Amino acid sequence: MIAVKVIDLQSEEKSRTFDAECNAMRNLRHRNLVKIISSCSNLNFKSLVMEFMSNGSVDKWLYSDNYYLTFLQRLNIMIDVASALEYLHHGSPIPVVHCDLKPTNVLLDEDMVAHVSDFGIAKLMDEGQSKTHTDTLATIGYLAPEYASEGIVSIKGDVYNYGIMLMEIFTRRKPTDDIFVGDLSLKTWISGLLPNSILEVLDSNLIQQNGVQMDKILTRVIYFWF
Repeated sequence: MIAVKVIDLQSEEKSRTFDAECNAMRNLRHRNLVKIISSCSNLNFKSLVMEFMSNGSVDKWLYSDNYYLTFLQRLNIMIDVASALEYLHHGSPIPVVHCDLKPTNVLLDEDMVAHVSDFGIAKLMDEGQSKTHTDTLATIGYLAPEYASEGIVSIKGDVYNYGIMLMEIFTRRKPTDDIFVGDLSLKTWISGLLPNSILEVLDSNLIQQNGVQMDKILTRVIYFWF
């Protein structure tokens, strides 16, 4: 079983992401990255052949009524993503900034191991380079402030993305939800409610989980944010 990502050549922007993804993934090898097996490129067709992730995206598991993630599964997913980022930033031949880390770009294999995918807007940091600039913006709500306002790309931006995803996966609230307007964001909403009103923050599916003591879950969640 394989997965094939076909590039829409009618879109100049999407066509450019093919080159960016090939450049970023050429020398990367890690258990928590989706493996690109091969590629096909000519004037009329471009595609990437990748390993198949049978359990789909984290986003599907978070927001579909037909799927459910336990606390431990969510914790393990975020550990897997952290491991991938550590490799991209510090373990790869050239540091790579993913730039668009979010639940839709994290896929799960048959053992529920998380694999970071979609390097279409990733940036390679040249030797000695700590940051760069770009005109390509990632998904609104996940952007680090300096990326959104000035297009500054750095490892710190990925760390910010990771923090937003960490909040999302335990609250089951997207940073783009309608309630987050003006100065209210996912981050400020959580900060304003923790630690006294944690039940309003935590995903209700975790609260209703059978056989798990609520105090243990609350202790763990508080540990993550403080």
